[in-house]
Amino acid sequence: MLTSSAAGVYVICPTPFESDGRVDVASTDRMVEAYLKAGATGLTILGIMGEAPKLAADEALAFARQVIATVAGRVPVIVGVSAAGFAAMSGLSSKVMDAGAAGVMIAPPSTLKTDDQIVSYYADAVEAIGADVPWVIQDYPLTTNVVMTPKVIMRIIEQSPSCVMLKHEDWPGLDKITTLRRASDSGQSRRVSILCGNGGMFLPFEMERGADGAMTGYAYPEMLVGVVNLINQGKRKEAHDLFDRHLPLVRYETQPGVGLAVRKYVLKRRGIIASDTLRKPGPKLSPETIADIEWLMERIERS
Repeated sequence: MLTSSAAGVYVICPTPFESDGRVDVASTDRMVEAYLKAGATGLTILGIMGEAPKLAADEALAFARQVIATVAGRVPVIVGVSAAGFAAMSGLSSKVMDAGAAGVMIAPPSTLKTDDQIVSYYADAVEAIGADVPWVIQDYPLTTNVVMTPKVIMRIIEQSPSCVMLKHEDWPGLDKITTLRRASDSGQSRRVSILCGNGGMFLPFEMERGADGAMTGYAYPEMLVGVVNLINQGKRKEAHDLFDRHLPLVRYETQPGVGLAVRKYVLKRRGIIASDTLRKPGPKLSPETIADIEWLMERIERS
């Protein structure tokens, strides 16, 4: 089961598709093994970058079961169960937990506008999935349009003992990490794990502010693992040097709209997945963009 001591790099997995749009079973197994070989301490599936809304319910469940079975208990698997209604959230959560998931992740719907609405929503979500299921708050206002202040996050954490992690993807958000860590260090709030997303764009600084690691899907996960480990070893310069080597591609991959297409292209070029297909609707990379990516990959791999 997922706990508040979770740390390291939980790689956000894309959902591999064959060129005709079917879920690619063989690539899924290969992707899981590649992430584990890179040093992932956990995997997260069916998130925003996993094209979860484009999957039918039976496809989502089958994909989750396959990943969990391939991992075979080697690392925890978190499953995104965000849904328009609580019935779907409850159903998927129950099935993936029965299959061996370590916990679930829940993003707020864009309809939430006030602090009380946000806190109430998560109380209802916990009731839907069951108070015994460990879960993760996904704080990604750039996509959800829901702004959660540190005080709101602390209210959610205090009302729900089964909340064990914050996936932090606010931007700018470094001071939010500092505020939350100061609150837990002083006993004002229960400490939960903080793993950070946004493609790892600010990962060294997030670690230095008190984050426990990363939960994102950059196409060179070994860099994320390396940065987290180096920061934990007190090797700040080495961590930033490694990060800076990858930053141009991290930045390119973090572009809204086209980012997942870039990531899948790199994963395909690295032999991790067979096709960079996105399910429609989704962008297609132009020849010029592909040339940019090739240039960025060449610079990383020759240095």
